[in-house]
Amino acid sequence: MTRILVLNPNSSVDVTQSMDAALDILRTPGGPEIVCATLREGPPGIETQEHVERVVLPITRYFEANRADAYVIGCFSDPGLALARENLKRPVLGIAESAFHLATGLGRRFGIIAIKQGSIARHMRSVRSLGYMDRLAGDRPLDIGVTEMQGSGVVDRIVEVGTELRDRDGADVLILGCASMGGYRSEIEDRLGLPVVDPTQAAVMRAMSTLSLGYKQAV
Repeated sequence: MTRILVLNPNSSVDVTQSMDAALDILRTPGGPEIVCATLREGPPGIETQEHVERVVLPITRYFEANRADAYVIGCFSDPGLALARENLKRPVLGIAESAFHLATGLGRRFGIIAIKQGSIARHMRSVRSLGYMDRLAGDRPLDIGVTEMQGSGVVDRIVEVGTELRDRDGADVLILGCASMGGYRSEIEDRLGLPVVDPTQAAVMRAMSTLSLGYKQAV
């Protein structure tokens, strides 16, 4: 059976479980096996550039030790994406890159819901490198950490920030800027009336398409 390995590069099992549940929509009889795993040596949440740099080598080592037909890095900073692609010679997908690609096909201008203000500079580097700055409506923070994303009131805060991106910034599609938000996607869409991209779903769907079409590597 075709196997897609989704690695959460932080050590929070709750985040992995949230990602895993959000991917159930992509699990079908006869379809690829979608396996989610936790990088136990990672920080509790990847919230700074130091956190990003710290997990680059461990991510590649984990992938090299665990066979799959395609790999997904389950962090919106896409840590270690270039290195993993170079070393593995198999499709490796970043969830941020995949979310941006999907969002530009769903609307004219996308808004990003970030976890914290410090995340935005990293998002901007990704958006610029992919050539999507003219499609970006805005990037606004929740001011909630990765490990707090399952707490009470989180959905209301996401909707509040999403409303600002829609009404003040002109976004007509929203991207959830953290792998831990995917379980809220349907409720956010219902409350805001906009398409909402869960980046982990976007990356796994892209991996499935890549494998189905017979591509052996993503660069």
